[in-house]
Amino acid sequence: MFDTLSDRLSATFKNLRGKGRLSEADIDATAREIRIALLEADVALPVVRAFIANVKERARGVEVSQALNPAQQVVKIVNEELVAILGGETRRLRFAKTAPTVIMLAGLQGAGKTTLAGKLGLWLKGQGHSPLLVACDLQRPNAVNQLSVVAERAGVAVYAPEPGNGVGDPVQVAKDSIEFAKAKVHDIVIVDTAGRLGIDQELMRQAADIRDAVSPDEILFVVDAMIGQDAVNTAEAFRDGVGFDGVVLSKLDGDARGGAALSIAHVTGKQVMFASNGEKLEDFDAFHPDRMASRILDMGDLLTLIEQAEKTFSQEEAAKMASKLQSSKGGKDFTLDDFLAQMEQVRKMGSISKLLGMLPGMGQIKDQINNIDERDIDRTAAIIKSMTPKERAEPTIINGSRRARIAKGSGVEVSAVKSLVERFFEARKMMSKMAQGGGMPGMPGMPGMGGGPGRQKKQVKQAKGKRKSGNPMKRKAEEQAAAARREQAAAQGGAFGLPAQDGGKDFELPDEFKKFM
Repeated sequence: MFDTLSDRLSATFKNLRGKGRLSEADIDATAREIRIALLEADVALPVVRAFIANVKERARGVEVSQALNPAQQVVKIVNEELVAILGGETRRLRFAKTAPTVIMLAGLQGAGKTTLAGKLGLWLKGQGHSPLLVACDLQRPNAVNQLSVVAERAGVAVYAPEPGNGVGDPVQVAKDSIEFAKAKVHDIVIVDTAGRLGIDQELMRQAADIRDAVSPDEILFVVDAMIGQDAVNTAEAFRDGVGFDGVVLSKLDGDARGGAALSIAHVTGKQVMFASNGEKLEDFDAFHPDRMASRILDMGDLLTLIEQAEKTFSQEEAAKMASKLQSSKGGKDFTLDDFLAQMEQVRKMGSISKLLGMLPGMGQIKDQINNIDERDIDRTAAIIKSMTPKERAEPTIINGSRRARIAKGSGVEVSAVKSLVERFFEARKMMSKMAQGGGMPGMPGMPGMGGGPGRQKKQVKQAKGKRKSGNPMKRKAEEQAAAARREQAAAQGGAFGLPAQDGGKDFELPDEFKKFM
């Protein structure tokens, strides 16, 4: 959603690089480019004006004029101002002192309230709560049935005493759900209300009546992030008519302009609390303004990536895999079964393109990331599952006839099987070297970075100094003379010119230094 905005801002900051000092003209030109980028992203005009005014004021201040790198300071200012208009600090749910906590969802029809009720229920269930979904949308056809299906998929309870489709009193259902939740020991009640295609008096009156009946601890306004400036107008109407405590953005994975997300918190004064960025029930999380600003500026979102990894990966399994790679066998204990298990764990975290998009600087290869075929992982898994247990444990036994059988079983070409096995050996070798502290292969010059052998040979070849004699007798005499000089130096002083301790006889280099001598 923010791709176009990210591209424009990245191009703007690129023009600032290499400048030792920013003139008034540089600041004005940068502010103009940022203003155009925000307006093209459909950000509300009052928000753009306030944002640009703050950026220009700070860019002319001491923090930029006296900075060693003014361009980086401008990026820092833009990042901080983006965080500010997105709401500042992360807003958390307020829970009632006495259960149940009542959360009411409001918004227009089509904003995604019913699906979001299931997502929020699953998210709260993962945090140890026992949520109850309440079907108070009794107007829209099949809304009650949809909420029941979503609740079943999320594994949470649902309260739907009325069939809906125009039958039943939503205010009475909401009121009865509180007693039902207390009786069944549910600590959170999520009330799904009806919506309309547009703002009208009937919608506002019904939402206000449900609010008065259940006295919710949180009223969340669900807004479709793809409807642009109308999202801000709708939010203001709901704020004035019913009132709400926080905003939930749905459909953030769309390709529409993301101005609504940047505008709504600043215009309404209510923070964005949650964001939904996919069709799956798991594609939902708390909204962090600082992380969203970082992603817009192509600085990545490593904190979210780490949190997803912690949810998916088992600490015990990770330690087990690490010990296999660190073994004295050079990682040969790490089998194709382990490789498959790791691959399936990564798949649980989400699509590969989304995960890569959270890394800093990935905006530069955005097209390549978007063209990643997620089915490649499924094909790889099919190849491995077509192998026998012995072949997975010892891939070296896979010969021509075995490759043909595996290819036939997994529906791929024989060359794909051969390529997978070869890539597995290379990956295992690299991961084993990294796990044992060797660092990335081919990185010369730094201790612990595992310099490539080719580079080391080249350095030896180019090294200057006295060459050794080709005559064996003469070379031996030279080595004996050098040893005598070293012994004499040790008697006079210690290593690196420091005084020797105990005459230098017991001096021993630490093991960390020995491997570099």
